[in-house]
Parts: sequence; structure tokens; C-alpha cells
Amino acid sequence: MSARLPEDYEPQLPVEELSVRSADGIRLHVEVHGRPGAPTVVLAHGWTCSTVFWAPVIRRLSDRYRVVAYDQRGHGNSEIPPSRARYSTRALAEDLSAVLARTVPAGERAVLAGHSMGGMTIMAAGGRPEVADRTAAAVLISTGPGDLVAELTVLPPAVRLRGLRRFLRRQLLRSRMPLGPVSPVSRMALKYATMGPGSSAGQVEATARIVHACPTAVRANWAAVLDRLDVHAGLARLAAPTAVVVGTGDRLTPPVHAHRIVAELQDPQGLLLLPGVGHMSPLERPDEVAAEIHRMAAAYLAAAPAGAASAGGAPAGAASASVDERTAVA
Repeated sequence: MSARLPEDYEPQLPVEELSVRSADGIRLHVEVHGRPGAPTVVLAHGWTCSTVFWAPVIRRLSDRYRVVAYDQRGHGNSEIPPSRARYSTRALAEDLSAVLARTVPAGERAVLAGHSMGGMTIMAAGGRPEVADRTAAAVLISTGPGDLVAELTVLPPAVRLRGLRRFLRRQLLRSRMPLGPVSPVSRMALKYATMGPGSSAGQVEATARIVHACPTAVRANWAAVLDRLDVHAGLARLAAPTAVVVGTGDRLTPPVHAHRIVAELQDPQGLLLLPGVGHMSPLERPDEVAAEIHRMAAAYLAAAPAGAASAGGAPAGAASASVDERTAVA
């Protein structure tokens, strides 16, 4: 029996839908929400997710921003690549470039926010002039620049042999086993691996529905890319002011990655720690994530509206140049 999906997590109807072709011809599904003509925020989701993942964040931003969300290649309503060669961090960067070229007019800029593989997308695109020219600021959420398998904390501490731990982590990451229908067992496993212990049944249900909808081959092919991920070079070239967000209970991209990102950024704008929150932070704590995106938009988008975000975020202009850690209050 499925849990009830909270209204907050139901996908919203976009005001516009676009089909964008990437550099290699792959068709990407793009949605535009919110206020036409308002400052733009672009959202890039993570591995095995889709635009639906951003539903609660979109609800909190769409009253004051034009919110663009797109399905990464192979996910949601975007085209599935015909071969493994079409899965790469270069492809991620080119897809983001194509979406920005279509949705952010020349001479204008947007705030980019990426979760997990979406954050890796932004880092992979670091230094690309066509992306930099359209980027006012960035928010990297629950993500990492490399060494993902080595840092996973999904396995219990009882598995102590380093070689065995790495082998088992890789097998978990790259599994081609179909997930099948959402079940009590899959909900329990997903909650343990991807969410904090305090996440609600509705949040777990939303996560399960999204992840289970990802095709098995797409999940496995992107996992192979994540297994060998290294976007440190792009991260070092990311010149836009950038904030970082991570849950302290994130097992897939633990806080160690967030600290490395902050250390390598050209213009770090703080690290927000979400106590007890797992990897799916935009679903678990949409208020804080939306407020952080608003904080950066209010500070770095020229025409950003004044006032606090609907989620109770920081006032306009409140972005701090400090890289001190901030801990969200539950």
C-alpha cells in the first residue's frame, strides 16, 4: 500500500514547456514555472531523478522568480541516449549550456542550482564562457567533485576491509537490477540510503516514486560516469559566487565533499549544514534549500525582488562573503 503523497510534492503545471537540442542532438525536456519576465533561477536535478524532484522548491520560488527546470538526458521526459558514449560529464555540461542558451537571453544571467549530479553538472561546466556569461551565482546542493565511491557511507561500519567496502560500494552504485514497483522494502532501503531518519512517510514516498521511474539502463550508465567522476578542474574554474548546501546525514555525498568544494571555489559564499538531513535535501528540507537559492538570487541578480523568500529566507542583499559554516535550525 502506497503512502499518501503530500500536496507539496505534487508536480506543478509549468507555464511553458520547451524541447531543447543539446550539442550531440539529444532532446531535453525543459519546463518554465513562475513569473514570466522575473529574474531566472535554473534547477538541475540529480541521478535517477527528474523535474518532479524540484516540486516543493519550485512552489517556494515561483511567486517571485521565473524558474527553469529540465530533465537530465535519459531522465523524465528527456531523450534516452542511444549509446553509453553519450553519457559523460562533458554531455552534462553541454546539456546545461543548451538549456541556458534557450532560456536565458543573451546579456541576462540566472542563478544556477544543482542537486547531486545537477551540482556536478554545474561544476563540469565551470569555465565554459557560454555558461559563465549567463550565470550570476550558483548553489551546489548535496554533491561532490570526485571520489564518490571512496566516500560513500551507505555500508555499515561492520564491513571493515577497505577493498571489500570499495567493491561492495561500486556494485551498489552500478547495479543493473530493476527496482520494480515501489514496495515497503524499497521505501525502507531508499530512506536508509538517501534520506535522514526524520524524513516523513510522504517524503519517502515522493522519493521512491521519482527514483523508481528512472529506467534501469539509464541509472546504470550514469552510475558508471559517477564511479569515475572528476570535475575538480571545472570546479576550480567556476568563477561565479557559489553557496554550498549539505545534510549532515548524507550517505551518498557526505559533508567531506562540501568542505572540499568550498576549499576549491574561487568565490565561496558559505556552507549551509542541514542537521540530520540525508542526500535528498531539497525534498527533505525545501524551506531551507529554497531560502538559500533566494539568498543568492537576491544578492546577485540585478532585478531580484526585495524581501524574504516565502519560505522565510534571508532578506535581499544578505549574502555573506564569509565561508563560515551555517547550521539550519530544524
